[in-house]
Amino acid sequence: MNSYIYKSDLKHLTGLCNVPASEITGLLDMAAGFKKELITGSPSFDATLKNKRIALVFFENSTRTRFSFEIAARHLGAGTLNFSASSSSVTKGETLSDTIRNLEAMQVDAFVLRHPSSGAADLITGITAGNVINAGDGAHEHPTQALLDMFTLREYFGTIAGLKVIIIGDVLHSRVARSNIFGLLTAGAEVGLCSPVTLLPTDPDRLGVTLFTDLDEAIGWADTAIVLRLQLERATGGYLPSLEEYSVHYGLSDERLERIQKHLLVLHPGPINREIEISNHVADRIQPPGYSKSMLLEQVTNGVAVRMAVLNTLIAES
Repeated sequence: MNSYIYKSDLKHLTGLCNVPASEITGLLDMAAGFKKELITGSPSFDATLKNKRIALVFFENSTRTRFSFEIAARHLGAGTLNFSASSSSVTKGETLSDTIRNLEAMQVDAFVLRHPSSGAADLITGITAGNVINAGDGAHEHPTQALLDMFTLREYFGTIAGLKVIIIGDVLHSRVARSNIFGLLTAGAEVGLCSPVTLLPTDPDRLGVTLFTDLDEAIGWADTAIVLRLQLERATGGYLPSLEEYSVHYGLSDERLERIQKHLLVLHPGPINREIEISNHVADRIQPPGYSKSMLLEQVTNGVAVRMAVLNTLIAES
């Protein structure tokens, strides 16, 4: 509905670094309105993106992000084009810049880009008049994942300000972690990072976070945990001695939570490495008994509403 639109200065969303709190709040408020209609089962959205074409340009595989953007776009009346690098002229040597220019020449209005190279989304903002939304670029940022995580936390706790959020796992290589750090700190949360020292970021002082290498200490400090996917290739890349040792020291399990008598709200961006970074029980527990509450499926539901808000804000008035 048009009543969901707020005055925004955003043309692109390539990251949450330097995005002001007012913009984050506006997007989350809009997403709340969209979700309220989605869960009734009979949404009555205005087709604010009617006659708009959105290209979903994914150079990496995706389930949650890709499909939620497509569903979000269709709810708002937009047409979508699904681009897959493996079946495109990229296999013949076409560059990212040429791909975007060719799609724009077909009257594409906006681009949702996932790319393995950090900075790819920022690059294409300089070569297209269309809107650009970063769906994850290398180890740089994944802003809509962070926004849906923040939306999930705000909906559960009522506020983000003052929350202590611990991010657990491979922070060094995680675009989700970086966007969450920027967004959560802007919204007034305290952020902690917990991982082996080999997987901590190299710039913690600049980030303004609290560092932990002991998981019991970290979750004892926190109100909620965002568990990151362990990128399994790191286990053989000199970052970890073994997956088994990582699981023992940094895996979130019932036994660990029971030992320290801690009740914890748990988020995870997916996909999950079960019984490595998170146990089956913790990942699947959506109600008591137990010391944790999983928000993993709630995050997926919230992803549609948040991505509707982002698409509506950036594209509807362009």
